[in-house]
Amino acid sequence: MTRWSTFDNRWEGVPVREVLSMARPRPEATHVMAVGHNGDQRYGYSTNLPLPDLDRDDVLLAMRRNGEDISNEHGGPLRLVVPHRYAWKSCKWIRGLIFMEADKAGYWEQHGYHMRGDPFREERFRQATA
Repeated sequence: MTRWSTFDNRWEGVPVREVLSMARPRPEATHVMAVGHNGDQRYGYSTNLPLPDLDRDDVLLAMRRNGEDISNEHGGPLRLVVPHRYAWKSCKWIRGLIFMEADKAGYWEQHGYHMRGDPFREERFRQATA
């Protein structure tokens, strides 16, 4: 069963900061598109993030949750976990990161989700424009 919120999760995996230190994005990269399985910027699962949102101590490429491998149902075998975005920007089934020079809407953002997704500002959905 999938629930909107689960608390007290213990994630295990590779800190994204380690990946960034090896990948060394170009200076002009300001944003990242996290791409999930069978996804790209037009189809499937993808989500956008400002690069500084990935470059944090608590952001992981997670393989385990609460001592168990992440199931396919919950985004396994590898899932991006961005805690300060309340998992709204935590890409399931992740298979790549695309470094970009500007922000671009991912799959869910193209379908009405907020471009930032800050839970403390209630930024789950985009505001309708007049």
